[in-house]
Amino acid sequence: MTSKNTNIPASYLVLKKRRKILLLRRFNTGYEDGKYSMIAGHVDENESFSQAVIREACEEADIVIKKEDLQVIHIMHRFARESSKQELSQRIDVFFQTSKWEGKIKNVEKNKCDDLSWFDIDKMPLNIIPYIQNVIENIKKNIFFSEYGWKMNIKTHIESLLNFNIKTAADSDKDLLKDGFSIS
Repeated sequence: MTSKNTNIPASYLVLKKRRKILLLRRFNTGYEDGKYSMIAGHVDENESFSQAVIREACEEADIVIKKEDLQVIHIMHRFARESSKQELSQRIDVFFQTSKWEGKIKNVEKNKCDDLSWFDIDKMPLNIIPYIQNVIENIKKNIFFSEYGWKMNIKTHIESLLNFNIKTAADSDKDLLKDGFSIS
């Protein structure tokens, strides 16, 4: 019998100004510190995706956003390894865009973010979280839904379940196991 699937929900805010996008550099969080991401956060219990992104915009950038001004522009289903822990998780990330907000954008959470800057959408910083870079590329191509991390992390997950390192089949992009399981 398979176990029940549990996805961790998170909301992200994509703020664009002409050809620039707002990114923040994570700091002192224990997850992807020193890398750029977006205004974002987990969806709390009894909170919707839109309520979460509105709350995060206020907490992280001191701006007020109205629900009617939000538009979902991308959804990502992600398989990820937590960097501070050695456990794997499945995530549903919803990316909202708005061109309207009240207030002046400023870094409110200086204990979690050491830079909040606008970047040219075609010249992202090298130290951007890889799945965030992937989302930005998908948004530029008007791709609404994507999946990220599944091929890479399935190998890792199976290795942890079997308690050994798979080096032959997966490394050459052939069948992961000879029983017909494929990672492609």
